[in-house]
Amino acid sequence: MMVTGEELLSAFKGARDYVVFSNKRLIAVNVQGMTGKKRDYTSLPYSKVQSFSLETAGTFDLDAELDLWFSGLGKVRLEFKGKVDVRALSQLIASYVL
Repeated sequence: MMVTGEELLSAFKGARDYVVFSNKRLIAVNVQGMTGKKRDYTSLPYSKVQSFSLETAGTFDLDAELDLWFSGLGKVRLEFKGKVDVRALSQLIASYVL
């Protein structure tokens, strides 16, 4: 799904789903069905992000959450389990959105 000139920057995998950050967009992959053979790929270009919010993990709430608001689409929420460097993730998003 990568295009000419697009570079992979980071990728995060959940239980089944995963998200890929490139220098042009993020790609959310939703694995569907019992076997996991069916997948939904959603391309979300940074140029359409109007704002974003990042919530860090806490003592009892162990996942970090990234909310992105896209023009024409609305809010998209991504959840990250485990130890994710949310500051680096925030810097990555900010460098392409701002």
